[in-house]
Amino acid sequence: MSADRAVLHAALERGEEEDGNIEFKERLSRDVHLTDGRMESLVAQLRHRVLSGDGHATYVLGVTDAGGIAGISESAFSETMEVLSVVAEEAGAHVENVETWEVNDTSDAGVVGVATLSEGSMLNVDDDHIVVGTAGHVDHGKSTLVGSLVTGTADDGQGQTRGFLDVQPHEVERGLSADLSYAVYGFTDDDAVHLNNPHRKSDRARVVEESDRLVSFVDTVGHEPWLRTTIRGLVGQRLDYGLLVVAADDGPTKTTREHLGILLAMELPTVVAITKTDIVDTEAVETVERDVERLLRDVGRTPLRLERHGIDSAVEELSDSVVPIMRTSAVTMEGLGRLDAMFRQLPKTTADACGDFRMYIDRTYSVTGVGAVASGTVNSGSVEPGDSLQLGPMPDGSFKQVEVRSIEMHYHRVDRAEAGRIVGIALKGIRESEIERGMALLPAAADPTPVQSFEAEVMVLNHPTRIRDGYEPVVHLETASEAVVFHPEEGQLLPGSTGDAEIEFKFRPYLVEEGQRFVFREGQSKGVGTVTSIDI
Repeated sequence: MSADRAVLHAALERGEEEDGNIEFKERLSRDVHLTDGRMESLVAQLRHRVLSGDGHATYVLGVTDAGGIAGISESAFSETMEVLSVVAEEAGAHVENVETWEVNDTSDAGVVGVATLSEGSMLNVDDDHIVVGTAGHVDHGKSTLVGSLVTGTADDGQGQTRGFLDVQPHEVERGLSADLSYAVYGFTDDDAVHLNNPHRKSDRARVVEESDRLVSFVDTVGHEPWLRTTIRGLVGQRLDYGLLVVAADDGPTKTTREHLGILLAMELPTVVAITKTDIVDTEAVETVERDVERLLRDVGRTPLRLERHGIDSAVEELSDSVVPIMRTSAVTMEGLGRLDAMFRQLPKTTADACGDFRMYIDRTYSVTGVGAVASGTVNSGSVEPGDSLQLGPMPDGSFKQVEVRSIEMHYHRVDRAEAGRIVGIALKGIRESEIERGMALLPAAADPTPVQSFEAEVMVLNHPTRIRDGYEPVVHLETASEAVVFHPEEGQLLPGSTGDAEIEFKFRPYLVEEGQRFVFREGQSKGVGTVTSIDI
């Protein structure tokens, strides 16, 4: 719910005028307003309001024709917005923004809202869009570097630009990220498209609308207690590339090695950015570069220094085996132009637009007037508003039929989402409380088989002793993080070894497919694996 009612009061004070762009509606219903005669009238009326407002119209909902605040139930408001979206589409317009407020001065408290409509259909994002996941030790400057990249502004040396990503007040206050954060910027043929005011949703939507190519960041957590969240970000987000940061005043740490191991285990092409080069001398930077090169060689990767080989070579050579290294500073902006040039050229690696639609759920929330929203990265295929899907598996293994109300990408409503897009999908036919992280959205015609166990090839990266039958770590597979039981084929798995095992979910089934990669963790023990077959 919005707190500031200035937008509502301003619309009510202006009122409806015959040649104005403001329209009052108490409620709209499918049964009444989507019939042939009524819908044609509403389409003509909306088209008139949009033309009168030079391409923009304002609909005040939950009020009488005279502008009195009536208030309607949340379900009625949701239906009203659904009808208004259909009418807008027929009129060649789209709903750009909705703000809602509770009506507290009536016995039956309801909702009143203001919907902003704009000329033209919803944005059809058909660009080359890459998704980059950041990793690295706490205080090494991940969020600050990304904040300076997406805004094109230098940091003040105190981590000011990191505040453009963190969403929780306590994160900003403490200077530590505790959950995944998201950011976006883009490119046209001529220049970068930066965020002017990252705290405004409309500014992120502007970047999506103006850019020919988008770069989305999934900024993970560097603090050791939140390693589980970092793994979730690197495993479950359908990333194209990894960006590992190493501070020039500290060098590679134990956390750096852990994060690098996860990136490489997921076979993610990775770039290393040495940050904070402004606070140490050149000799110290070169020492850290050599340490990073040694670390990469230890894990069988070939380092490639950008200062020596150039951007074109880095773009061409970047792969599972070649890792470019570059110097950066968010304060002096050193290296950020090279990162821009690289992100402008790197090809997308994860697109599977030809397959059936699939998206694993990472976050859920509820929006008044819209309903339940499931957020995640589209794994394959594409989806549009009005599509019938199924969501699950539920704890009992069943799937539930749902319908796509609308789709947003970085706060901009779009009329199609394809593989690799980070989107929020508003769903009809389900409550937000029924949706859980780790579930998947699939076409209605799909015939998914949830599984309680699967066979996998696993590699033990770190464990104090041997892993025996009955070992119970947490497996991170797609967006699911679930306790499992290991049953090694040979009865045990030794540290540093690779072997086969049956892996059984302890509490509920999930959607698992052959070839999916995962990370498992329990205390200081860690390992990776690949699903080889499904137990049905």
